[in-house]
Amino acid sequence: MDVGELEPGLWWWRARHPDSKPSQSWSEEVRCFYLETDEATLLVDPLVADERERLWQALDRDVERRGLPVCVLLTQAAHSRSAGDVAARYSAAVLGPSQAHAKVGDATFRAVTHGEAVPGGRVLAFEQEPDGSGTPLYFPSYAAVAVGDVFISRGDGLRVWWGHGASDDRWYHERLLPSLRPWLDLPVRHVLVSHGPLVAPEELSAALDRPPDRGL
Repeated sequence: MDVGELEPGLWWWRARHPDSKPSQSWSEEVRCFYLETDEATLLVDPLVADERERLWQALDRDVERRGLPVCVLLTQAAHSRSAGDVAARYSAAVLGPSQAHAKVGDATFRAVTHGEAVPGGRVLAFEQEPDGSGTPLYFPSYAAVAVGDVFISRGDGLRVWWGHGASDDRWYHERLLPSLRPWLDLPVRHVLVSHGPLVAPEELSAALDRPPDRGL
């Protein structure tokens, strides 16, 4: 398990996804995030898989030190992964797309949608299919965008992830890309990438001019 600090109060860790397959286009390791805000301790897309006890002990220390409510935020229904376990351990609420409710289980769940406020931030709007389950997030105190599955990071830079929101070329160019351009108006210091290497903030703009990643 790799762990890194982006700035005080904003950390990431990587864990091996238990359902990864050799045929998929994304790495078997996914990145999760820990954020401290004035109102809560936030865990974004948490996965407790590798070195479970080490991770639990670290989270226990931080949760006890802060003495604030814990909230799990999901950028994608498929990222519910360990959300139920985290919620049960810390009596945490889970906020995410409505499709995640069944995956989370008995935890306190609240569905959120585009433009809605969440602890420490808000859900970003973008165009997706009617059954889409993406709820990317923006955290103003860190100027951080948690992109979920809207973007994927590769060795050659950040790309829009075609498989998570574009039904055809016309839809991609006329609806998806224009809906992402308002993100470029946000102050951004950190791009919180779930899949692939971390990237510089300017990669958000560059990604809209590159061909998308069409894999899944």
